[in-house]
Parts: sequence; C-alpha cells; structure tokens
Amino acid sequence: MNIEKLFPETKDYIWGGNKLREYGKKSDKDRIAESWELSFHPDGPSRLADGRELKDVATKKDWGENAAKFPFFPILIKFIDAKDNLSVQVHPSDEYALKNEGQFGKTEMWYIVDAEEGAGIYLGLKRDVTAEEFGKAIENGTVLDLLNFFKVKKGDHYFIESGTVHAIGKGCLIAEIQQNSNLTYRVYDYGRKDKNGKGRELHVEKAKKVANLSAFHNAPLNEDYNGGKLIGECKYFKVANYSIGGEKKFVADDKSFKAVSVLSGEGKVGDWAAKRGDTFFVPASYGEFIVTGNMEIIVSEV
Repeated sequence: MNIEKLFPETKDYIWGGNKLREYGKKSDKDRIAESWELSFHPDGPSRLADGRELKDVATKKDWGENAAKFPFFPILIKFIDAKDNLSVQVHPSDEYALKNEGQFGKTEMWYIVDAEEGAGIYLGLKRDVTAEEFGKAIENGTVLDLLNFFKVKKGDHYFIESGTVHAIGKGCLIAEIQQNSNLTYRVYDYGRKDKNGKGRELHVEKAKKVANLSAFHNAPLNEDYNGGKLIGECKYFKVANYSIGGEKKFVADDKSFKAVSVLSGEGKVGDWAAKRGDTFFVPASYGEFIVTGNMEIIVSEV
C-alpha cells in the first residue's frame, strides 16, 4: 500500500457550523459539525481517492504490529467545528463498554486548531463530588457549575481519559484523536430541541455509573520528540505536533502506520500535495517518507 490521501465522512449534528468548508471539506449537508478523517468505524468510514473505503484496503500489516494487537483498528481521527456548545457527556471505559455495550469505550485527546475569542471547553470536575451531588446537578440542570471551564487558544491540547465529564464549547475548532468508538453518554443538552421539536436522548443512569467523580487536574504532555513535540500518549494512540519549515523526514516502521493531519499551511506529504484540513495515511513498513513545505501538522500512530 502507498501513502493515501483520505476523504472523510461528514456529520451534520445540530451544534455544528461551516468552518470546515474553509478547510476543504465537501458535503451536501447544511452544516459540517464533524469530518471523520481517519475512520474504520461503520458509522462513518473514510475513503481513498478512488472511492474505496480505507478499511477495505488497509491490511493488518498496513496497520502495524501495535495496532494489530487490538481486535479492531484502535483509533479514529476527526475535525470538529462547534458553532454551538456540545452536550455535556462522558464516555465509558473499555471494561464497562465491552460488558454492557459490546464495544470499546473511549479515551480521547483534543488539539485546538482554532478558537474564537473567549471560547473554551468544560473538562472534569472542579472538586471531588459524591454520586448524590452529581445526580442532583444533572436533575437540576446545574452540572456545568461542577465542571472546570478552560479558555482555549490555538495550539492548546487536552487529554480526556474515559470517565471524564466534558463538553466542547462554542467557537472551538478541534482535531480529536480518539479510540475507535462512537459511544457517548449525554447528561445535559441545554434543553435543545431538534428540527422535529424533540430533545436529544440523555443517558443519565449510565453516565452516573461511569463518571469519574474525583477532581480533575489538567497536565498536558509537551515533550521534545523527534524534532517536534509529543502531545498525547496512551495505549491507544501517540500524537506529536510539528512545525514544518522546509523538509522533514519521517519513518513508518513495522510497528505502526502514521496518520499525517495538516492544521495550517501547505506543502507535500510524500508525492501528495497537502493543504490545511488534509489527512494522509502512511502504512506501516512503508519506510522513509518526506514532508515538505510550510505547515503545522500532527502525526498520529499506535
């Protein structure tokens, strides 16, 4: 398999905007809330230039040894445009999700690609709370009062372990690297109604079982790594950020594929022209490849 440019599935959730069109995303939907850039998930598989789905083309050898240890492809990469606030939600652990939902849970990380003035995210509890307090806050619609609000700016990044209560606030454009799961338990949705006048489903009882009720302490990873910065690492994914000015060599060895996502600027990834919003899949064992131009990129692997 060669290096491939990926063509995403788009989602038109009610909170989404249209900034992703400026990042080259095409859709016949009214809005583009999310583009699923690197996805083997049945709810939105990414495709190659010839229309085939990546999951049908990439073999386990192309995934690499680290990813092939999982029962299915372990990660999913998205761009998210929050024109409005996303619901307050929590994702279960693998243990809970496998037992109760027959699928994996969801640990993720966010990289702030862009943010409007004053935009921010809700992430984790300000203090330890009891299950009773948490339940009452959900019931009373005051759960936001329990959460940390972090004002964000371009280049910030956050790691969100399963069980962490969170919400993306309006005005954020985010690259999300997550487990390959579409499992979300909503606890609060601002009383919003869809186009049919119905509120979106909440999953309060499940959320109460999986939420981490201890105080959250933000400790972003920012280590020197291969000429860039390592910004996220767990057993599911490893993510590094690079500013390319000229040319940089990378190697995709037999351990893992590399996914290159362009956050700004333009240049080339291998022989492919690259601009902001593009994501490329470099198969494991491909060997050396060169990224050239003036770009900010993130490179994800397992």
